[in-house]
Amino acid sequence: MPDPGRHFGRRFGRHFGRHFGRRGMSGRGFGPDSLLADILDHAEARGVIQRALPGVVNSPLLIQLRRRTLGKITAAGPYARLSPAQLDDLWRELAALDAGDPGVRSDPPAIAPDPHYEPAGTPRGSAGVLSAPATGEVWATWELALAGPHHGNPFVDVDLRARATAPDGSTRRLGGFYDGDGIWRVRLLPDQAGRWVVTTEATTPSLDGVTVELTAAAGAGRGPVRVADRHHFSYADGTRHLPLGTTAYAWTHQSEALQEQTLRTLAESPFTKIRMGIFPKSYLFNANEPPLYPFEPDGDGGWDHTRFNPAYFRAFERRITDLAAIGVEADVILFHAYDRWGFSDMGTAADDRYVRYVVRRLSALPNVWWSLANEYDLLFSKTVDDWERLAAIVVEEDPVGHLLSIHNCFRFYDYGRPWITHASAQRIDVYRTAENTDQWREQWDKPVVIDECAYEGDIDQGWGNITGEEMTRRFWEGAVRGGYVGHGETYLNDREELWWSKGGELVGSSPDRIAFLRRIIEESPTGVLDPLPSDWDTPWGGVASRYLIAYFGFNRPSYRDVTMEPGTVWTVDVIDTWNMTVETLPGTYSGSFRVPLPARQYMAIRCVATDADQPAGPRDTALEMNGRGGTGEDEHARVPAG
Repeated sequence: MPDPGRHFGRRFGRHFGRHFGRRGMSGRGFGPDSLLADILDHAEARGVIQRALPGVVNSPLLIQLRRRTLGKITAAGPYARLSPAQLDDLWRELAALDAGDPGVRSDPPAIAPDPHYEPAGTPRGSAGVLSAPATGEVWATWELALAGPHHGNPFVDVDLRARATAPDGSTRRLGGFYDGDGIWRVRLLPDQAGRWVVTTEATTPSLDGVTVELTAAAGAGRGPVRVADRHHFSYADGTRHLPLGTTAYAWTHQSEALQEQTLRTLAESPFTKIRMGIFPKSYLFNANEPPLYPFEPDGDGGWDHTRFNPAYFRAFERRITDLAAIGVEADVILFHAYDRWGFSDMGTAADDRYVRYVVRRLSALPNVWWSLANEYDLLFSKTVDDWERLAAIVVEEDPVGHLLSIHNCFRFYDYGRPWITHASAQRIDVYRTAENTDQWREQWDKPVVIDECAYEGDIDQGWGNITGEEMTRRFWEGAVRGGYVGHGETYLNDREELWWSKGGELVGSSPDRIAFLRRIIEESPTGVLDPLPSDWDTPWGGVASRYLIAYFGFNRPSYRDVTMEPGTVWTVDVIDTWNMTVETLPGTYSGSFRVPLPARQYMAIRCVATDADQPAGPRDTALEMNGRGGTGEDEHARVPAG
């Protein structure tokens, strides 16, 4: 494996200065405007920082901090702990050093395809067809595989595309990609039954003008998930999708055995979506190296960003296909900040090339969502203009039009941007997050998915030690306000296999309760919940005049007086969201009535409109259920971490 330290020193150390001043108070020394990368790559200055700010040198976000000035680092956040006198001493000591001449960052330029890649006279369309099935299914991935040239660097020397003509005469622009060993691929996700014609278009003759046909028949596939009814989701065939998601950022970068265990766990869970990164992760409890890397070594201690490692991406897409088989959507994260290999800041041309390659490979897989970044605002090297450029590439290269968003740490992105299909939010307040769901729906007028509300667990970080009760409460708060909350789990074990990153086993108490919530939502006449006019102390959600839920959360009333519009007859359920029980009260109700409650936390009331012309019988009195068909517990128990 290339040496990360050597790579950072070469790639990030000498090439900064275009955007930041680096001279300190003496004119030659370091100061508040000096880039941390320059300071750490200077032996004496690095020693100063190690003594004064050891947390900076040991930070899991060091590669991102290198792109910041030392003044900004010491002014805010966890490193702003030096007294004024200590800061004065730090600046004085750094200013006395010789910083050398300012450096200039020079990103490698974009590489255009080679118009002379093959000899003159190479027959057009002469590449061998390895695979081009004559039949396929609607919403099932179809692939054309060609045996073509592979001298030089096929990843950059050749651009392969294709034009797919659908049965109705419309066309799709498809992007092809090189998959190693002389194999070129073009993938299609048919969205219509009938005859399709696919013709390649390439910058080199042998791959240009290959034409094949396929006939797509109706199949069992539901297609990709789309936004539906403005604030919700459905598959392309109209079936409702509830994005009850979980997070395992680096599960595909673990051992085969652990990956298989993760799939078994997901298959038995209520989760329908998982957030997962293409790049490996370096952070707390993530010190292991991945079995494969996305690029080939460059021979100089770093990575050759012009040469992808096809085996890496084949392994990744295989797991996406495995997820589809168990009904789980893959929320694919293109960039993240938790990096010690340099993949988070490869330069503009390399970033663009990587995004094109990934989208071309994966867009024909029906269960893909795109997340442009996890915590975009921690990637200090990228500006909003960079994110907008990268988003445009995703849109351009994805003929399917998968869901696309970007996830924040501290600052929300502008979720009103037209390319963003839904808000992918992280809590911006330690305690209040899901309670904002209905406000965010109104603000952005898009589906709200709180992909990170904190994690059920017991580690020392505030984002990773909420209880199962609190995780469940946040799911319910978000649901009755018309949104979707995401799960994660960070219970510590001796193997440091925490679900939130590496997957494996779920040992927490919230998944069963989330499964119970899923059933309550699915019982709605519309299959979703929307926010309804609420009381000052209690949110109501559901379907107006038909299916109403009031959720009490932390509060523990012994009764609730309810007033409904006249003329509607209701059956009333008392729901214990923790013990997973539904008790239907006897009789029917209308107008104003009192609902007795057990004076426990995490209770809810459900009112379901009945047909006034028919007698209303009890539905399921004291129905007990959990997410996997068992009975609910009668106490607030938390499954201990293993």
